[in-house]
Amino acid sequence: MPQRFRPRNRSCEIVLEFIVSALMRLVAFFFLTASWLSATVSKPNFVFIIADDLGWADVAFHGGKAPTPHLDKLAADGVELTRHYVAPVCSPTRTGLMTGRCWSRFGVTTPQNARALPWDTVTLPRALKSAGYETCLTGKWHLGSKPECGPNHFGFDHSYGSLAGGVGPYDHHYKKGEFSETWHRNEKLLTETGHVTDLITNEACEWLSQRKDAPFFLYVPFTAVHLPIKEPVEWLAKVPAGIKGEVARHYAACVMHLDDAVGKIVATLEKTGRRDNTLLVFTSDNGGSTAENNGQTYPPDDYPAGPLPGSNKPLRGEKGSVYEGGTRVPSIANWPGKLKPGQHAAPVQIIDWMPTFCALAGVRPEKDLKWDGVNLWPQLAEGVVPSPRTIYTVAPGFKSRALRHDPWKLVVHDSGEKTRHELYDILADPNETNNLAEQKPEALATMKERLVEMAKADNDAVAKD
Repeated sequence: MPQRFRPRNRSCEIVLEFIVSALMRLVAFFFLTASWLSATVSKPNFVFIIADDLGWADVAFHGGKAPTPHLDKLAADGVELTRHYVAPVCSPTRTGLMTGRCWSRFGVTTPQNARALPWDTVTLPRALKSAGYETCLTGKWHLGSKPECGPNHFGFDHSYGSLAGGVGPYDHHYKKGEFSETWHRNEKLLTETGHVTDLITNEACEWLSQRKDAPFFLYVPFTAVHLPIKEPVEWLAKVPAGIKGEVARHYAACVMHLDDAVGKIVATLEKTGRRDNTLLVFTSDNGGSTAENNGQTYPPDDYPAGPLPGSNKPLRGEKGSVYEGGTRVPSIANWPGKLKPGQHAAPVQIIDWMPTFCALAGVRPEKDLKWDGVNLWPQLAEGVVPSPRTIYTVAPGFKSRALRHDPWKLVVHDSGEKTRHELYDILADPNETNNLAEQKPEALATMKERLVEMAKADNDAVAKD
């Protein structure tokens, strides 16, 4: 009988059908697994929010009198970084965030309008862009207060807000003089109406709403609660009755307004379906300005007059100082499902966020960026016990410096013959009340040696014309 007319072998047919079916299931499983893995390892989004001059005790979760329900929830649901350090003033903190290095490496120690960074600096947004991220800054830049030195020259696709420092809440002018006209979008100066906090928030939410598939880095440096402060009537009406005095009520309203702005950004992330894949960090650029801070008062023109009401209690010091009140600020890291709620007590610093974000984004720098910061993710998410850490802080004009290496904190004022050394057991005495410099000469000598070592790289990357 010809081969083609041979009766079919049903057993072989069944085996063949089984093999085909198994192969089809295997292919389907492969594609499902590949899809799941792709979703699992997709690059996270980053939202980094910085308040301006917000003191340790200005938030409700640290006993502040002004309600901050949105920040309280972020802290309760996320990780509160109870020893998060920044610079004593604004431009240096922003330098540290953008570079992963101590601000003193760039010679940036004061608020400055001149360009802070060399043109070829691999900034945080530049590094993330190399990994496919879209980048946006809405708020205060203050690392070069002219359009030609603005954020778009240093890695931001989109930028908006103040090129300079804290601006008037309604006219959006920075002080008076050469850098007064500073409000911009993508480095083109413009005039707009509205309260500064609302404008910054609206731009952030609008930009978030326009995102599609690419991962993003949104940087929101608010001007709140930096003076001058003048809050809308609707926010003053929400201030608790127990807060008395015009200045104190405007300040509380500003804190509450800021909290509401953070809530709107979180709500936009939720509305756009991005919240579960977004690491959100909130902090302040330095400690609060207080009545003790050089006796500063509000500008006399159209603003409430009186001493500044910010609070860093129980910490010692305020904005501008290297004591805890000037450099240890309210800080939160929140990522649903990735970070377990709790507190993280190990010392960390603003310079750590660039290495952390780059690690999570899969960025591998082509050259040594000389980071002083470290990747915090193993500590925050995996419970890895960090190695002993040295936190180095330089005050405006190098007039003071501090070094924390537990259990000690060294504070050095002035230089030459006028140099004064203070030594604190920062674990036993976090409010820096008992100077042990004379009682602990060996510990003092060791800390002074560490300070010399840490300072060696200062000014090694100063911007040149």
